[in-house]
Amino acid sequence: MTGFPYRSSQPLTIGVELELQILSRIDCDLTRGADELIALIERRGHPGEVKPEITSSMIEVSTGIHERHGALLAELVAIREAVVAAADRLNLLVAGGGAHPFQHWRERQIFDRPRFRQISELYGYLAKQFTIFGQHVHVGCAEGDSALYLLHSLSRYIPHFIALAASSPYYQGVDTAFDSSRLNAVFAFPLSGRAPLVERWSDFAGYFEKMRGYGIVESMKDFYWDIRPKPEYGTIEVRVFDTPLTVEKAAALAAYVQVLSRYLLIERPGAVSEDLYHVYNYNRFQACRFGLEGNLIDPATQSHRSVREDILATAAALAVHARELEAGEALAQVERWARDGSNDARWMREVYGASQSLEEVVWQQSRLWSARD
Repeated sequence: MTGFPYRSSQPLTIGVELELQILSRIDCDLTRGADELIALIERRGHPGEVKPEITSSMIEVSTGIHERHGALLAELVAIREAVVAAADRLNLLVAGGGAHPFQHWRERQIFDRPRFRQISELYGYLAKQFTIFGQHVHVGCAEGDSALYLLHSLSRYIPHFIALAASSPYYQGVDTAFDSSRLNAVFAFPLSGRAPLVERWSDFAGYFEKMRGYGIVESMKDFYWDIRPKPEYGTIEVRVFDTPLTVEKAAALAAYVQVLSRYLLIERPGAVSEDLYHVYNYNRFQACRFGLEGNLIDPATQSHRSVREDILATAAALAVHARELEAGEALAQVERWARDGSNDARWMREVYGASQSLEEVVWQQSRLWSARD
């Protein structure tokens, strides 16, 4: 359909968006500051892009387009340095993490932009509860059919992404018993979850036009799917990651998506069918709830194993692709996290266990993000 074209991009290029917490130095709670922080960063000049998010205690930073893990990491480090320097100047803190451990959603203020006001009017209190923080990874695809194949094929590995990045065990002042509570807030939106099983771009264009004709959506931004196509960029966008506590982890996770994508597009290990989604919500819940120890059911074999065991088995098949993409160091880091059963949620619980203070947890999060000892 000419009315909804897919813009070709260089296959397997990657870009990252990170949503960050703006914090008070007094009590480590979320605080308003997006306007001032963005203005100062832009005046000073900065790599990448910085923009507001739905509430005024958030910003989103974005990288450019990269072919290799090393270049992506270098830009993320430069972005971090620019954001931290501006926050220091304004006497603010910035941190990663998928949800602030003790903020109260009713205290948040919707950022004054037409789209954010529209979301608030449509979704009511859910808009303020959407003060959660994620990492989005874009992967370039040459054309729409390949993008849809990759979108559906990557759905098998959504539990890997959730468990590795999980960093939201605390919410509204309590331990949720989830490693990633953030995705429960996303799931409250009616256009969340999985994309429909459509394999050809012409058919997807027809689906989109029908949804627009119903008056349900106006653009791809209105879909909150775990993975969605971004035809104006020529990418698919993986959206299930909690924002990690360091840019180094963010870069490694993006490289893992890139390596997996190369494996899937070149080797085509399995057919795309509705079978991929029979266990999707179960696997997704297990990864959110139990992290790397969650149970994962392989939709092809019906076998069960832990998420971390599945990551290790998958990594063994990815070695050649990691070498081709110069991502061996990133893949090795992912393997270490899986082998150790280690994610940011576990680290946060360990900090709380030692301090019995959620304020201390947030303070340590900000120090990790700033790369300060």
